[in-house]
Amino acid sequence: MDKDLSKIARIHSMESFGTVDGPGIRFVLFLQGCSLKCKYCHNRDTWDINGGEEKTLEEIVEKIKNYKNYITISGGGVTVTGGEPLLQVKFLIELFKALKKEKIHTCIDTSGMVNITEDIKELLKYTDLVLLDIKHIDDEKCKKLVGVSNKKELEFARYLSDNNIKIWIRQVLIPGYTDDEKDLLKLKEFLGTLKTLEKVQILKYHNLGKHKWEKMGLKYELEGVREATIEDEERAKKILEII
Repeated sequence: MDKDLSKIARIHSMESFGTVDGPGIRFVLFLQGCSLKCKYCHNRDTWDINGGEEKTLEEIVEKIKNYKNYITISGGGVTVTGGEPLLQVKFLIELFKALKKEKIHTCIDTSGMVNITEDIKELLKYTDLVLLDIKHIDDEKCKKLVGVSNKKELEFARYLSDNNIKIWIRQVLIPGYTDDEKDLLKLKEFLGTLKTLEKVQILKYHNLGKHKWEKMGLKYELEGVREATIEDEERAKKILEII
């Protein structure tokens, strides 16, 4: 018998006190599986869709409810990340429906590199906020950095904007890859078209995930690339006109 993908998810891990993935204190659910090949990925062990462990919808909802009081009092909620959480969209629809019944704020951290299917549209009806990672505003550079075109993620951003869904944009700042002034100006121009954009976050590149690649017997793709500094961040913010 085929598994009911709306009732079971493949989970990488969970964090009950997240403070960087959306407003307030968040219960963060890391789903397993990703179709991108980001050279800077710090969760390389989440790529395999068959990795992690299976958990039922009921198990996860009950676990989240244990933390409901302090996450809601803080103005927080639940953030689902990965991997790429939208690969398990049928499960997320049921999870977010359950969370809405509990009046818990829902957030997805995604690359947006998906087709906008009826399932995706259904999920977004129950989604309060999307943290959208813009991998690279230049299409050719995006392909080299993460293995795929940026067309789907930009289309996804427009869909969110057109359908009144709040967006926080995230840009990983990688010296020599995503810090070119022309690219940042192009990104600024695109962001100016998004009506529901609430915040832009610059995430400084670091190599803290390098050991995961090495542990898996893999070559770390950005060996030798320096970590981004506070000065790099301030420069990018100035170009993007982020306060």
